[in-house]
Amino acid sequence: MPSGRSKEREKEEPGPTPLIGALLRLPHEVVMARMHAALEGAGFDLSQTELGVFLFPGPDGRRPSDLARQSAMSRQAMNYVLSGLEERRYLQRHDAEAPNGRVVRVSERGRRVIRVIRAEVEEIERQWAMQLGAQRFGELRATLQDLATGLGKLG
Repeated sequence: MPSGRSKEREKEEPGPTPLIGALLRLPHEVVMARMHAALEGAGFDLSQTELGVFLFPGPDGRRPSDLARQSAMSRQAMNYVLSGLEERRYLQRHDAEAPNGRVVRVSERGRRVIRVIRAEVEEIERQWAMQLGAQRFGELRATLQDLATGLGKLG
């Protein structure tokens, strides 16, 4: 049976400090949940997987294989997702000008999805800027943009 002294030590020892992966993942989870809730509230029937297709930079003009890489899934799985989105009129696949390829074109319904997503994320940014202060939030945003650019994820 543990002594009272070891219970005190357990209370005093801090838990592990979150590493950068967790510090990036936790706000991302909030953003994804809020985007999904906003879409449901606006009457759109997208799964979390389907929502991933509409994330920045969006699917318009992109190849299904690029969207598969962005979503960390196989091309076959992405084509299944795109078929469902196409059936529900969120987008269309067209033959690309280059041989051996197709590109995705967003329909008007898909553009409405993107507008809802952007409006919700803009609201999140306003709330976080209020929480952190405009200067700190601006620095956070600029730092993340610099990091994404340095990693080759932004042009």
